[in-house]
Formats: sequence, C-alpha cells, structure tokens
Amino acid sequence: MQDRVTIAVDDGVADVRLSRREKLNAIDGRMFDALVEAIDTLAARTDVRAVVLSGEGDGFCSGLDMAAMAGGELAGLDLSARSHGPANRVQQVAWGWRTLPVPVIAGVHGVAFGGGTQIMAGADIRLAHPATRFAIREVHWGIVPDMGGFALWGGVRQDVLREWVYTAREFDAAEAQAAGLVTRLVEDPRGEALALARNIAGRSPDAVRSAKRLFGTMGSASEVMLATESAEQVALMRGENHREAVQANMARRRPEFRDG
Repeated sequence: MQDRVTIAVDDGVADVRLSRREKLNAIDGRMFDALVEAIDTLAARTDVRAVVLSGEGDGFCSGLDMAAMAGGELAGLDLSARSHGPANRVQQVAWGWRTLPVPVIAGVHGVAFGGGTQIMAGADIRLAHPATRFAIREVHWGIVPDMGGFALWGGVRQDVLREWVYTAREFDAAEAQAAGLVTRLVEDPRGEALALARNIAGRSPDAVRSAKRLFGTMGSASEVMLATESAEQVALMRGENHREAVQANMARRRPEFRDG
C-alpha cells in the first residue's frame, strides 16, 4: 500500500496521502487496491477521530491511469459485484470515505480530474487551493462517472454538474466552490485540513461519530430521520464522554475523552 497510499496517525488525526506523485496520483490497479485497503484500515481503528485526505506532489489526483486501463490492468474489475455494502470495488475508493465513522477532510491542490473529483467528493469537507483545476472527464473517453460520483454529488448544483459531465470541460476552483463541489478555497489546503481535523479530534468522539451517522440518514424519509436522531441522542446522553464534556466545560478545562 505504501507506494500508492500512506497513512500517518497522530493524536487522533489520520493523515492519508495519495503517493504516486510521478503520475499526478493517477489511479491504476494498485491505487484501487491501496485506497480500498486504507479505507478498511481506518474503519477498523478506534483511535482515529478525523481523517485528512490529500495528494503528494503537484496534484491531488489526475483520474484514471489511461495507459494502465488500455493495457488491460483494470479489465478484471467486476462492476456488477456489490463487494462493499451498496458499492462495488471501484465505487468504494470514493464512497468509502463517506461511510467511514469519522469526518474526512480533503485538501485538494493542482488537479482533481475524473476519478480524482469523485474521490474528493467522498470527503465530508473539501478545501481546495484557488489555482486547482477540475474536470469530470469520463464522457471524453466515452464512459460515465462510475466511482460513486452521482451518489456523492447530491449537494452540487445540478444544472452546473450536468454541464460539467456532458461536456467534460475543465473548470476552476472558484466555479467549483460556487456550485458546491468545494467547501472553501484556501492557500494551504492540507495544512488547513489538518488544523480543522485537530479541532474535530478535540471534540467528543462519540458525538462526532453520532453526527456523521445522522448525516448519513439525511436522505431518508423524515420519520426515519427523526427516530434515528432521537436514538442517537439518547445513547450519547448515557455515555461517559457526554458527562466528561459537560464537566470539562463547566470547569473550563480541556476534556479527556475516551475512544472506542
């Protein structure tokens, strides 16, 4: 995994980096495997409270490695198999970030093309450098976005998204933010993402994980959403971390939360 994706965990924050810099972190078969492995590894860890996702080198991710695809490297992928809940293995590299139990913050720079735009969309929060270039390129190659993008782009302005998909044209960070694809433009995306992740990691991990579960139900029927909201709150109010949050705030001290 290390030659495609690296993970470093410090004080509850997982710093995850796409590490194929010589290819602008293009996605080949080994990158697919490494991303899925990284998501599985993080999902199993109880000491991680927030994740930062970024790319090494000159860009976040330039999309599919078309040379690898032309060489048949990706031919064995079975798109019909639901290997990860509702997702197939290809979709999991983007959808999996959304299903992690903790917040994921993407720090994006350089380029986010094709599959890179979809991987970025899996993050809860997306910070981008103002000079970042984006493109949803699949129609250019005679295919459609199939790495979870359509399931993850619900918050993006739909008429703009349709134009991007139909034309495969390149667009800039200001346009991406205006349409809701990007949360905020910052000069140091990874640095800002790490600072935000450390802020989140200082909150009650029970409450943050509960909030992420509730965000995952927001597309459900209202009665399901309301019942789930109540159930999450009851469980939180019975927990040690809730009591610690109240006591620490009353005493004006830093809380000491427990993971797991």
